[in-house]
Amino acid sequence: MVLARVVGNVVATRKDPRLEGKKMLVLQHVAPDGRPRDMYVVALDTVGAGARETVICVSGSSARMASGMKNTPVDTAIVGIVDKVSVLPGER
Repeated sequence: MVLARVVGNVVATRKDPRLEGKKMLVLQHVAPDGRPRDMYVVALDTVGAGARETVICVSGSSARMASGMKNTPVDTAIVGIVDKVSVLPGER
């Protein structure tokens, strides 16, 4: 699982029929303290995430196990919206 922030969306008029009706969002990976990282990915949204929200995403076979993703050609899926992140003192 990876922490990321929603930074955009993707509109594709032509796509695999199994992607019809699925929301695609652009995510930027973030550190636990919210600092952005130089990694972007397109993910299918399974939880109703919105702009600038911090989310949890999964990739690979885990993405295909997310709700509504069975038999869908997906490599990354958003599986949670983050309310708060806490890191123990001295841990990085």
